[in-house]
Amino acid sequence: MKKIVLIGVIIVAFSTGCFFAYLFGLGAVDPGNDKEVTVDIPNGSGASAIVDILSDAGLVKNRTCAKINARINRYGNLQANSYVFSKAMNFQEMMNAINTGDFKYISKKKFVLKDGMTIPQTADALAEVIPYTSEEILKVWNDREFLKKQIDEYWFLSKGILNKEIMYPLEGYFFPDTYFLMSGDPTIEEVTAMMLDSMDTQLTERKEGIKKSGFTVHQFLTLASVVTSEGGTMISEAPRIAGVFINRLEKDMPLQSDVTVNYALQQKRVDVSITDTQTDSKYNTYQNTGLPIGPICAVPADDMDAVLNYEKSDYLYFYATPEGDVLYAKTGEEHQKNVEAHPWSEEDLKK
Repeated sequence: MKKIVLIGVIIVAFSTGCFFAYLFGLGAVDPGNDKEVTVDIPNGSGASAIVDILSDAGLVKNRTCAKINARINRYGNLQANSYVFSKAMNFQEMMNAINTGDFKYISKKKFVLKDGMTIPQTADALAEVIPYTSEEILKVWNDREFLKKQIDEYWFLSKGILNKEIMYPLEGYFFPDTYFLMSGDPTIEEVTAMMLDSMDTQLTERKEGIKKSGFTVHQFLTLASVVTSEGGTMISEAPRIAGVFINRLEKDMPLQSDVTVNYALQQKRVDVSITDTQTDSKYNTYQNTGLPIGPICAVPADDMDAVLNYEKSDYLYFYATPEGDVLYAKTGEEHQKNVEAHPWSEEDLKK
């Protein structure tokens, strides 16, 4: 009898020891080390393969214990992505994060598309956070076969963007926002889809308003982009500036917008010269009446709304002073007086 009891005690002790060894094997590799470790979980990865990935990254204390746990728990919703863990986390914390796609642990590269940025500027900014050069990004955004696929995918893109006189077909169609790139190395196509999806949301919300305005989506974004470039940070002035441009369009007057000349020349200057305004380009609103051939920058929601809800007036001119004010005029004579009363100095032009 004593022998049986002794054997039982040994079995219980052994089992208890194994259990605690198992729990120990699932613990944190280094509880005091919270240094970030990024791991990529590919599509189709099973629990056993994920254990190997975590172990190879130095995040698993005991691979055998982790494999046993992965089999016992039957994780059934493992989500591919790039995750940021640390050696201070235990195995089950990491597996639960992967099984739920916990946003807290997903690697988030941040890409900011600012209001008024052009396609070349966007490509430069994007090249800082994904493994492609700006030249490679622009090549994709100018590829006609790629563009045709986007036209088929998004209701607001038309074949008009394929016009060979348009500098950058997707100019104005990426919505300015902060984008979190949650896969390890997103492709150009994936990031493009994010920005077009965001624009889809914005334009869908305004679909009826655009229809009532009489503009096509392309015309709408073109006008809004000019308002964005002209208005800069003066959000409060945007509805009135939009109204001035619409008044000129209705009177078949050239918009005579310096920012369209700058875009035609791919420059950013305040002191646009007479020679500049004679540039032969479908973007140049000094040489052509109506809207430019296409948008000239990324358009924020405020400027879209400024066009849809423009301020009605009799103004046909506006002038931004060096002091930061905007002066409006109904006639050319009044406009000239505003210009002469608030001249831009050489020092102002350099700011």
